[in-house]
Amino acid sequence: MTEVNKPPNEPPRLGGWTRFVTARPRLSLLVALVITALAVVAGSGVADRLGSGGWEDPDAQSTYATKALEREFPDSQPNFLLLLDSGSASVDAPAVAAEARSLTARLAAEPGVTGVGSYWQADAATAPSLRAKDGHEALIAARITGDEGTMSDTLDRMAPHFRGTHGPVEVKVGGIVAVRHEMQTIIKEDLARAELIALPVTLVLLVMVFGSAVAALLPLGIGIVAILGTNAVLRGLTELTDVSVFAINLTTALGLGLAVDYALFIVRRFREELSGGAEPLQAVGTTLRTAGRTVLFSALTVAVSLAAMLVFPQYFLRSFAYAGIAVVLLAAAAALILLPAALILLGHRVDALDLRRLFRRRRSGPAATEAASASAPAGSGEKGRAWARLATLVMRRAPFFALATTAVLVLLGLPFLSVKFGTADDRQLPSTSESHVVQQHIRDGFPGSPGGGLEVLAEGRATPAQYTAYKDRLAALPEVVRVDGPLVKGDSAYFTVTPKGEAVGDDAQRLVGDLRATDAPFDTKVTGTAAVLVDSKHAIAERLPWAAGFIAVVTLFLVFLLTGSVLIPIQAVVLNALSLSAMFGAVVWVFQDGHLSGLLGFTSTGSIETTLPVLMFCVAFGLSMDYGVFLLSRIKEEYDRTGDHNEAVRHGLQRTGGLITAAAVILAVVMVAIGTSRVTNTKMLGLGIALAVLMDAMIVRGLLVPAVMRLTGKATWWAPGPLRRFHERFGLSEGEGQRLRGAGNATSHDEPADRDGDGSPHESGGIRALR
Repeated sequence: MTEVNKPPNEPPRLGGWTRFVTARPRLSLLVALVITALAVVAGSGVADRLGSGGWEDPDAQSTYATKALEREFPDSQPNFLLLLDSGSASVDAPAVAAEARSLTARLAAEPGVTGVGSYWQADAATAPSLRAKDGHEALIAARITGDEGTMSDTLDRMAPHFRGTHGPVEVKVGGIVAVRHEMQTIIKEDLARAELIALPVTLVLLVMVFGSAVAALLPLGIGIVAILGTNAVLRGLTELTDVSVFAINLTTALGLGLAVDYALFIVRRFREELSGGAEPLQAVGTTLRTAGRTVLFSALTVAVSLAAMLVFPQYFLRSFAYAGIAVVLLAAAAALILLPAALILLGHRVDALDLRRLFRRRRSGPAATEAASASAPAGSGEKGRAWARLATLVMRRAPFFALATTAVLVLLGLPFLSVKFGTADDRQLPSTSESHVVQQHIRDGFPGSPGGGLEVLAEGRATPAQYTAYKDRLAALPEVVRVDGPLVKGDSAYFTVTPKGEAVGDDAQRLVGDLRATDAPFDTKVTGTAAVLVDSKHAIAERLPWAAGFIAVVTLFLVFLLTGSVLIPIQAVVLNALSLSAMFGAVVWVFQDGHLSGLLGFTSTGSIETTLPVLMFCVAFGLSMDYGVFLLSRIKEEYDRTGDHNEAVRHGLQRTGGLITAAAVILAVVMVAIGTSRVTNTKMLGLGIALAVLMDAMIVRGLLVPAVMRLTGKATWWAPGPLRRFHERFGLSEGEGQRLRGAGNATSHDEPADRDGDGSPHESGGIRALR
C-alpha cells in the first residue's frame, strides 16, 4: 500500500532541520567535541561550589529571625560543636576542666570564629544543657561566620587541630557546619562511585538491547555529553544564585537515562529504515521526521514537569529545576544534532561488532536463531509479537485489567496517607560519620531537647517590665517547658523557649503558631527547627496548587497537540499521577517507618523531608510522560493510517513495549546506582524514582493504558470542531499517514492490511518534516 499522491519509491524530501543537521556531519561532530572539551573545563570543580542547604523559605519569618540573630546575637546561633569525652573521669575533674578551657581559648582565637562558649564557662542556667547526664561528656559551642563556602574552608582548616585526643579528653567535631560539610563530601564520593557502577552496567544493557557494540556506544556518548554540558551550566549558575549539591545527582541520572531513552528511540528507527532498504541519508531524514519529532516533544514534556519546581522559593527545589531543564534540553539537542551526524557517517556500520552475528557463527539451528532474536530491536520478531499478544489479551479483558491494576496501584499508595513531614538533619548521614555521632550523643545523653529550642526575636524599644510580662505570657503556654532570657542588645532582644516533646513534633509545631499569636508590645519573629519546618510546609502548600496546575495545563496542551484528542490528555495526566502512587507509598513505608533500614543502611527519622515528595513527583511525572509520549506517538501514527482504534493500540504497544521496557530498566539501573548513596535523601530519590519508572513502564504502559483505551474506544480520539481544526493547523505528530477511508479500504481488527514480514503493520511513510 502506498500513500495518496506519493510514488512508492520516491525518497522523502529533506526538511530544513534535516538539511541543517546532515549537511556537514564531520564538522558537526568536531564542533561538538570542542564544545564538550570546553564544558569539561568550565564545569570543573562545580561540586565544590554547590551548597548543602536550601530547604528553608528565604522569605519566611523564621529565615529573617535566624539572620537577625546571627548578626546581633551570634552566641545564640552556634553552628560548630566540640564534643569532649572524658572517659571514666568526670568533666568537672581539674585536669579535664583545664584542658577544656585551653581548647576553648584556642577556638576563640581562630579567625572566622565567634560566640565561643563552653560548659566550663557557662552560667548556672545554661551549664546543665551543655553537660551530659552521665557527667562524662560536655560541649564547647561556637559560630563559624561567612557563607557556606567560607564556613567550609574554615572547618577544613581548623577541624584537624581539634579532632582527636587532647590529654585526658577525646574530641569529636560536630554542629550544622560539620554536618553539611560531611554531607557534601559524601555526596561527591558517592556520585563518583555511582558513575563507576552505572556506566559499565548501562553499556552492557545497551549491547544486549542492540546486539551491536557500536550502536550501544552511541547512547552512552550522548549521555556523557549531556552530563558534562549540564555541569558547565551549573557552574555558571553558581555565580548568580545558590545551587544545591544534591542537584548534581539528578544531572547524572537524567543525563544518562534520558540520553539513552532518546538515542534508543532514534537509533532503533534508523536501523529499521536501513533494514527496509533506505540509504543512510534517507534513513536519517525519515528518523528525524518521526522519532526525532517524538524526542523533541518528549523533552518538552519532561522539561515542563521539572520547570514547575521554579514556583517554590527553596533553592533546594529550584536547583533541581536548573539542573533538570538543562540536562533534558542538552540530551535532546545531542540526540537530534550529534547522533544523526554520527549515524550518517556510520551508515550500515552502526551494526559493526554485531554480537548476535558472532554468536550465530558459533552456533547454528533454532537455538541460535532464538538467541539472536532475544536482542533484536523492540517491536520486531518474537518480542514484538509477545507485546502484541499482551495488548490483545489486555483489551479482550479490559474491565478486569483496568480495575485490578488501578486497585493494586491505589493499595500500594495507601501508606502515604500517614506521611509525616520533617526536616533534614544529621541522620541523613551514615551512622558512623563523625558529625552524626556527635549529634546522636547529644540527642541520647544530654538533657532537654537539643536543637529543638525556639528563639523569639523581639525588635523595638521595651522596658524591663514589658520584657518580664511578655516572658510570663510565653511561659504560660501549654506546650512550653521553660523560657530563658531575654538577652538584650540595643533595641533588640531574644528569648529561648524550650518546647515539650520532640524538636519538630506536633507540640513544637503548634507552639510556633502560639508564640506568633502571643501579644507583645514589640515586633516578634519566631525561629528554630520547628519554625523552619512550619514555614517550609506553608510555602510548599501555598505554591503546590500553582505547580500542579502548571504541570497539568501545559501537559494537557502538549498531549493535545500530539494526539488531537480531548480525552487522551486527561487520561495521560490521571494515569501518570496514578502510576506514582507506588513510589510514594514505598517512600513512607521504607524511609519514614524504617522498614528495610538495616538492609538499605539508613537511619529512619520517622518523617520525610518536606521538599522530597515535590521533587520526586516532578521528576517521576516527567519521566512517565516521556514513556507515555513514545507509546502515544506510535498509537496515533497507526490510527491516522488505518482508522482502526484497537489495532492502533495493539500496534503501538508492539512497536514500543520492548523499547520502553528496555529504556526503563536502564534508567532504573542508573537511579539504583544513585540510590546506593550513603545520604538518605539521595538514597530515597534514587530508589523511589527507579521504582516509579519500572511501575510506569511495565504496569501502566503495558496493562492500564491499553485497557483504558479499549474501554473508551473510538471516543478516545474525539475533539470538538474548533479544537480539531486547531490541531490540524498546529498539531504535532510522529506520523502523518492518510487515514484509510471508505468501505473498500477499511481494515478489520482481525486482518489488518499491509503487514511486514513479521506480521506487524508496516510504518507509515508520509511524515511531516521536523522543523
